[in-house]
Amino acid sequence: MLTAKENLLETIKKDGKPDRLVNQYQPFVPIMNDPLSVYTRGNRVKGTTSYDRWGTQILYPEDAPGPMPHVTEELKVCPDITEWQKYVKVPDLVANCTDGWEDALASAAAVDRSEKLVMGFMGTGVFEQAHFLMGFEDTLANLLLEPECMAELLQAIADYRFTYAKLLVDNLHPDVILSHDDWGTKTSLFMQPDTWRGFFKDHYKRIYGYMKEHDVIVIHHADSFCEPIVEDMVELGIDIWQGVLPENDIVKLQKQLDGRMTLMGGVDATIDRSDATEEEIRANVRKVCETYGPGGHFIPCMTYGLSGTIYPQTDRFIADEIDKYNKETYGI
Repeated sequence: MLTAKENLLETIKKDGKPDRLVNQYQPFVPIMNDPLSVYTRGNRVKGTTSYDRWGTQILYPEDAPGPMPHVTEELKVCPDITEWQKYVKVPDLVANCTDGWEDALASAAAVDRSEKLVMGFMGTGVFEQAHFLMGFEDTLANLLLEPECMAELLQAIADYRFTYAKLLVDNLHPDVILSHDDWGTKTSLFMQPDTWRGFFKDHYKRIYGYMKEHDVIVIHHADSFCEPIVEDMVELGIDIWQGVLPENDIVKLQKQLDGRMTLMGGVDATIDRSDATEEEIRANVRKVCETYGPGGHFIPCMTYGLSGTIYPQTDRFIADEIDKYNKETYGI
């Protein structure tokens, strides 16, 4: 029987031979106490309203599944894209996150790397950071109405994001980085594919290129409909697309990709409810395993961007059903 790490590595190889389905995030140990995470996301405390390092108001009510940006006309950090330099102050990661890696390195050192993979985390991607600053409507409209100014702002955000990736890679030396940026809704991209390519693709090629140069496995989270740009995602060096929604034609994508990128997700988030029955959850997970497992290069997983679910029993049933499927199908 392969270890969780070995099984993951076989799963993402084009001609790999995994001995079972990877069970969600089982192979990964996320390190969340690094200086970058603490500096940029330490304000996100359940039950509070706060402001992040860019000045965006972040709401995190007690009954919410996670923190969310609160962008109104009055709260927009960048109300006028033509004067973005006047409003947007890019946080200085080098000044604030170069030192203080002791806790994160100790957490990484405690991981048995023969069994597990050390995972670094990068939330709030380039597109997400833009709409954190001005809202969705302004972000999408400005891509078309003020393309030069938007390109300048996105370059500044991407430079910040590259610095984040470089500091994470150079200091933590992770095996894997989970990087977030949602590029669409459940049924479409937020913009035309060529618009995405013109404004975002090269930035991610640079960021993910640095990771790949240092032998880091790239996991990109986008719980979105990304079929129109899936070949671009391969070109960016993404090893695993995490969060792949069932609204994407996963079976078609598996055939199209032919092992060039692994798909991780498929478990519908609608089962994560207080009134969802164990039978409903297990039936959904079993269908996912039976439908996508045989196509290979697939990891069944809730489409959220980190391990766990809103209701703990949901995660327990998902994990147990994947284990049951593996035992019945692969004898493991």
